[in-house]
Amino acid sequence: MNIVLVEPEIPPNTGNIARLCAATRTDLHLIEPLGFELNDKRLKRAAMDYWNQVNWRTWPEWSSFERERKGGQIWLIESTGTHVYSEAEFSESDYFVFGRETAGLPEGVLSAHPDHILTIPMFNSESRSLNLSNAVSIVLYEALRQQGFEGALPLHPRT
Repeated sequence: MNIVLVEPEIPPNTGNIARLCAATRTDLHLIEPLGFELNDKRLKRAAMDYWNQVNWRTWPEWSSFERERKGGQIWLIESTGTHVYSEAEFSESDYFVFGRETAGLPEGVLSAHPDHILTIPMFNSESRSLNLSNAVSIVLYEALRQQGFEGALPLHPRT
């Protein structure tokens, strides 16, 4: 599976997502411009020592990512989505695309995939959105659940 962050702005969010990608063997794609330097201390602190376990790549802009990506369905996750993420059927080669923390996904990205915009239900009308790393976790684990958690480590019985 693939997580795509379009113009992420907050280093600890991206670091947390990198750690999640390491734990789940999920590829991470970062679409520039980034709101931070890749050597940012906060980014590295949040990801701890997991960066070397992540298959990740930066892309200079959305169009180069879209042109060169390999297979898989693009799913856009946006607070204004019209379909709930858990109603979609995911495959192991899909791409889950998340936008900037302050602005979401660019209109051009949304308009290119209007039938694949998903949302995570919220219950407080005063909340604008969920934290980016939390939203990524929610959607990714639903996709992994749909694949039967294939490749997951065995469960450890309690002693």
